[in-house]
Amino acid sequence: MAHLLIIDDDPKIRHSLKDILEFEGYEITEATDGLDGLAKLKKLKKLDLILLDIKMPKMDGMEALERIQILRPDIPVIMISGHATIDTAVDAVKKGAFDFISKPPDLNRLLITIRNALDKSSLVTETKKLKRKVSQSKVQKMIGSSEALDQIRQTIDQVAPTDARVLVTGPNGTGKELVARSIHKKSSRSDQPIVEVNCAAIPSELIESELFGHEKGAFTSAHKQRKGKFEEAHGGTLFLDEIGDMSMSAQAKVLRALQENRIRRVGGEKEIQVDVRVVAATNKDLRAEIEAGRFREDLYHRLAVIIIQVPALNERRDDIPELVGHFIERVSSEQGRSAKSIEPQALTLLQEQNWTGNIRELRNVVERLIILSGKEITREDVERYVVPVSADQSNPKLKELFSRCNDLDEVLAFVREAYTSRKS
Repeated sequence: MAHLLIIDDDPKIRHSLKDILEFEGYEITEATDGLDGLAKLKKLKKLDLILLDIKMPKMDGMEALERIQILRPDIPVIMISGHATIDTAVDAVKKGAFDFISKPPDLNRLLITIRNALDKSSLVTETKKLKRKVSQSKVQKMIGSSEALDQIRQTIDQVAPTDARVLVTGPNGTGKELVARSIHKKSSRSDQPIVEVNCAAIPSELIESELFGHEKGAFTSAHKQRKGKFEEAHGGTLFLDEIGDMSMSAQAKVLRALQENRIRRVGGEKEIQVDVRVVAATNKDLRAEIEAGRFREDLYHRLAVIIIQVPALNERRDDIPELVGHFIERVSSEQGRSAKSIEPQALTLLQEQNWTGNIRELRNVVERLIILSGKEITREDVERYVVPVSADQSNPKLKELFSRCNDLDEVLAFVREAYTSRKS
C-alpha cells in the first residue's frame, strides 16, 4: 500500500482528498502547512508521494518543494493549487515537481497522475538498486590473510554499523579507498551513495564549489546552480581522499559542516541541512602538518574519531602470493585471456622486492608479467621484467668496486687509482 502525504492549509480539501484516496487503497497522512509537512516528512519512514498546495501560511508550497528536494529528492511531488498560472506550473516542474494540477482537481486526472508518479518512482528506485548491486559486485575485496589485515577487517566490522567518522592513513597505493568503501558497504547507509572527493586533484580555488556547490552567478563560470558533494552524499557516505592537501579555507568550512550538519553553497544565503558520514584518508602525517601550520588541529580531532592505519605492502609480504593470484585472475579476465600459472620461485622473488608503490605497483607488475611471459610466469620472467637492474649486476668492474669500498672517499680513490694505472 502506497503512503501519501497531503500538505494543504484548507481542511475541507485535505479531508476530501483523504477520503477519496483512502477509498482507492492509499494510506494517507495530513499536514496543515509547509512547516508541518516538512516535520511529518522527517518522521515518516515510508513515504511514496506528496500532494502539495502552493498558497499556505508560514511556508508556501514552492519553498516547501525546494526543501523536499533536498531532504527526499526520491519522493515525487504533485503540486495542487487554485492560484495556478502557466509560469507557476513551469517553475514548479523546474524545481522538481512531477506535475501541476489546478483546483478543484479533476478526479480522474488526479488518480492517473498519482499512479504515473508512483510507477515512475518505483522504476527509478529499482534502477538505483540494480546499479548499486552492479557497483557493489565490482567492489574489490581486501585480499590477504596477514595479521595486520585481519585487524583492519575487525576494526571495520566494529565501526561500520556506527556513524563515527574514520580517518584512514597509510602510504599511496595501499588500498585506503578500499577500506572506505568496505566501511560504507557494511554500514546502515549502504543503500545510499558513497561520494568520493580527491582533494589533491581539485584546484584550491574550486574545492569549496566542489564540496558545497554554488549558486548561479556565484563566479564567472557559474552559469547554473550546482549541488556539491555534501548534498550528493546526503544520507550516505562522503569519502574525502587526500584530506591533507585541502586548503585552509576549505578546511574551515568542512569543520563547520561537520559541527552543524549544515552547508551553504558558494554565493548562496540559505543554509542546507545535510546528513553524511565522513570517511577521510591521507598519506601525510597530519600531526606534522598541524605543527607546520598546514592543517587545522580542530578538524583533525573531528575526523579522527577512529583511525585505521593501512600498512605498506613491504610490511605484509605474506599476502603477496594471495594478491598475485587475485590479480592474475582479474587482469586475465579483463583482457579476455586464460589465467596463467606462476612458479613458486617466481612468487618468492616477488616477495623479496621493494614495493615502494605498494599494491598498486604489484597489480601493474602482474599485468606486465601476464602480457610479456609465456604460458607460465617463471622466475626468469620476474628477473627480466620486474627486478631492477642494479649497478653491481650490470657491470662486473663496478661490482668489484662496491664490494671493496665502504664509503664515497674509497670509491673516488679507487676510480683515481684505476684511471692513473690506465694512463701509465
